Amino acid sequence: MTGYARADGEADGTAWTWETKSVNGRGLDIRCRFPPGMDVFEKYVRSKLADGLDRGNVTVSLSLSRPDGAVQPSVNREFLETLMELSKSYAAEHDGEPPRVEALLAVRGVVEVGESQESDTQQGDRNAAIQSSFDKVVEDLRQARLEEGAHLEQVLRDQLKEIETLYGDAERLASLQPEALKARLIQQVRELAEAVPAIPEERLAQEAALLLVKYDVREELDRIAAHIAQANELVGSSDAVGRRLDFVAQEMNREANTVCSKSSDSELSRIGLGLKTVIDRLREQVQNIE
Repeated sequence: MTGYARADGEADGTAWTWETKSVNGRGLDIRCRFPPGMDVFEKYVRSKLADGLDRGNVTVSLSLSRPDGAVQPSVNREFLETLMELSKSYAAEHDGEPPRVEALLAVRGVVEVGESQESDTQQGDRNAAIQSSFDKVVEDLRQARLEEGAHLEQVLRDQLKEIETLYGDAERLASLQPEALKARLIQQVRELAEAVPAIPEERLAQEAALLLVKYDVREELDRIAAHIAQANELVGSSDAVGRRLDFVAQEMNREANTVCSKSSDSELSRIGLGLKTVIDRLREQVQNIE
């Protein structure tokens, strides 16, 4: 979800530059930085980005360069006087120093910017041109994110192939597990038989069943296989699948944890740990997906 886009424009001697930067984020968080008097664009910018993006922390900035004398600042004296009275009163109550005038001038709304040499029509035409150039920025940002997405898609597919390979190894070992458990139980029974009276066949069958339930990981592996298939399907989708893919990766990791905890075979445990490692890498990359 990382990307960068920039667009420059000029009209009637006023030049401007739009810049957008996008980094990873669980949702869509938009932050705007505009020159004084340009907040009129914020609603449009947020709406345009929300239409084109689903996730990411996006910073939008607009810079302007105008002819000398085109912009005339003015002070909202009534607002400033009110702030000064409030600050003096608060400082007196708390034995502090009131803020300096320059600090109060930085409060939004105290200094207002007016266009001294533009008619309403000129200002409207200029703002329309600035707004129109932002459309190109959004499209370029989406394209940059798509290019990154194409690279990430291959990374995710490689990781899923690695997970599939480890799953196949685990499945082969799991299919041998009942016989291995049976052999282990027989050996333990032989050792017990030397010290205690013979154990009834029915009791042996019960113990064997309990061991199989306790150490059998085939159900968890079946769910991992289903998660792999779903993840491959999501990676190939053109929709926004980041959140769903993140959930699938979490579930896959949960099943791998269970495989490790239930395994009675050192080789199967090693494969389970390998699965967890690759799934963790997958989850990290999924955070970059919209």
